[in-house]
Amino acid sequence: MTRYIFVTGGVVSSLGKGIASASLGAILEARGQRVTILKLDPYINVDPGTMSPFQHGEVYVTGDGAETDLDLGHYERFLKSNMTRRNNFTTGRVYETVLRKERRGDYLGGTVQVIPHITDEIKRRVLEGGADYDIALVEVGGTVGDIESQPFLEAIRQLKVELGSNRALLIHLTLVPYIATAGETKTKPTQHSVKELRSIGLQPDVLLCRSEVEVDEDSRRKISLFTNVEERAVVPLPDCDTIYRIPGLLKASGLDNFVVERFGLDCPEADLSEWDFVIDGKLNPEREVTVAMVGKYMDLLDAYKSLNESLSHAGIHTKTKVTVNYIDAEDVEKKGVKILESADAILVPGGFGERGVEGKLMAVRYARENKIPYLGICLGMQSAVIEFARNVLGLEGANSTEFNKKSPHPVVGLITEWIDKEGKVETRDESSDLGGTMRLGAQECRLVAGAKIHDIYNADVIVERHRHRFEVNNNYVDQLQKAGLKIGGWSADDTLVETVEIADHPWFVACQFHPEFTSKPREGHPLFISYIKAAIEQHEKGA
Repeated sequence: MTRYIFVTGGVVSSLGKGIASASLGAILEARGQRVTILKLDPYINVDPGTMSPFQHGEVYVTGDGAETDLDLGHYERFLKSNMTRRNNFTTGRVYETVLRKERRGDYLGGTVQVIPHITDEIKRRVLEGGADYDIALVEVGGTVGDIESQPFLEAIRQLKVELGSNRALLIHLTLVPYIATAGETKTKPTQHSVKELRSIGLQPDVLLCRSEVEVDEDSRRKISLFTNVEERAVVPLPDCDTIYRIPGLLKASGLDNFVVERFGLDCPEADLSEWDFVIDGKLNPEREVTVAMVGKYMDLLDAYKSLNESLSHAGIHTKTKVTVNYIDAEDVEKKGVKILESADAILVPGGFGERGVEGKLMAVRYARENKIPYLGICLGMQSAVIEFARNVLGLEGANSTEFNKKSPHPVVGLITEWIDKEGKVETRDESSDLGGTMRLGAQECRLVAGAKIHDIYNADVIVERHRHRFEVNNNYVDQLQKAGLKIGGWSADDTLVETVEIADHPWFVACQFHPEFTSKPREGHPLFISYIKAAIEQHEKGA
């Protein structure tokens, strides 16, 4: 019988509901509970797959191929369980489903309304997402008071009544600002936020109070008095030096004990020693390296959230501070490769569209010719193939058909047919919708014995997640391999290039998949750990 913990936010956005939810989930998981987390997004897009990285940040891809909110990345990094397409849905997805039912006549000609039809669909999806787990945390995007989130909050109100107090609990994350000039903590914004919740029939059971400084006992008592929340359930959550400290902070505050008691659960205390290891590796590095990340979405670094976290995880497991120098690919085009000279390693991440591609190619060439460790991901691999074809094979004008449909040497092209992990044939063409028409989700990759990538993973077959439309053109594979660009990994059916590498280079590896989606702080990821070790060697050579 699944218990549900609903998480809302108030006062301002970006307070960290995702991190807080994931941290509480991690504690409950450590207490032997099977935990999952859902994210309910109020925007009308069907999913974030076609949203600009400058607006929305990273699109996180689940194992089953769903394009989801980046908060699902936090969930997977903090939990041992993986998310699926059931763990994230939007207002757009809900309305799309309800309208499709209405067109089919499922409502028998009745008037379709927000209540009960939209709220019923929201409740159905919440209950479905939490099924088969002991506890499901349900995070509602946006801020209480926003008109967009009202149907979600109404659905939660109904669910709290239907499930009862022993199966449903509401946590409200709010801001308690500290006015430095007055030396005072202000509780009024939290009071107003809870008042807004109560006006729509929701009484929070727990308040998580985000603040720059520790919220003192008098302030917590005042908040409790004016919000009708137990004093022990007014939990301070001050800024800290690393997000991986938050599970420990929440446990020290007794939040997990409150949840366990409320739900009548019998479970052991949480052992968070794994997180102690992570914190120590993060805060006590023994060396430092610099990675130049040459991308195109540098105005919003959340576009590379999982990638940044993966580099951090590799640093934790090598006791290394990984400093990332974010370089706009267009700046490389304008200023030249001299802006890469201080880097111990170079990384070219994924992306879509032609802008900045020439700068990425210049970065690849610099790394290849100067023997700088290079990691290319998705478009970063395609860039490596294009650069190699142009400057080693001498194929003038070599390109991807994404950028030049009339290229004389289309070494990268739009794949029109492939087999998914269930063995079904999927197809696409130039006129296909942008949303959901990519090669998406976890797929097997067969690694070639003797290849560097095989040594890194120490496996014959791996499973990694994909998100792309274009692939290496197999008509050029023989030429590329003969010239020294080794294919280290193939798709399960041996038809698609998954990884490339250069044998006479200290560390030059590029992959079509996105390994950052499967990196976790407690385990790290073999590809990123190997990459950072190569960066350490490069740094020591130049020392």
